[in-house]
Amino acid sequence: MYSMTTLSPRRTAILTFIRDRIADHGQPPSLAEISEAFGFASRSVARKHVVALTEAGFIEVNPHQARGIRLVHQGRRPELLEIPLLGRVAAGAPIGADAEIHSHLMLDAAMFSRTPDYLLRVQGDSMIGDGILDGDLVAVRRSAEVRNGQIVVARLDGEVTIKRFERSGEQVRLLPRNPAYAPILVAADRDLAIEGVFCGLVRQG
Repeated sequence: MYSMTTLSPRRTAILTFIRDRIADHGQPPSLAEISEAFGFASRSVARKHVVALTEAGFIEVNPHQARGIRLVHQGRRPELLEIPLLGRVAAGAPIGADAEIHSHLMLDAAMFSRTPDYLLRVQGDSMIGDGILDGDLVAVRRSAEVRNGQIVVARLDGEVTIKRFERSGEQVRLLPRNPAYAPILVAADRDLAIEGVFCGLVRQG
């Protein structure tokens, strides 16, 4: 069985959507509902992601039912984490232990690839290609170390942004996942700090 770390942000978001629908409505979503929620062109795209989640061991699917998705660990007792949701962060200040806390959420530890330190609410649609939508909460693990291709929370000239990280030699780019937005080329004279790395997503109804 694969670990949560093997899931892409899009599949993490779909698994979260399935869990939330079961919790809120008492039944899993259909492929059509998954397609509609994530803007897929057809149910076959949703089926591809569901098959991947099945192979990864997170869900089971009864092919003879329209709503045949079942969580593999649905009957277990969840390990709950109390995670702070940060409010506004003063421009230029790092997201430290003394950052303003807006509230706390109790969330299942299995939702995350690593234990997050805090949640931030997404503003904008620059990361929709990774299944991260406006209004979502991203779980962040504090870290100044980052690998190419990771989704990071970066502070650039005092403004916090969520992007994919890319370094080539001395050149750093912050990459959106929406073709409507251009990559951010980080010049040497700009103030860049990596606040943390993405480790999960929470979508509230």
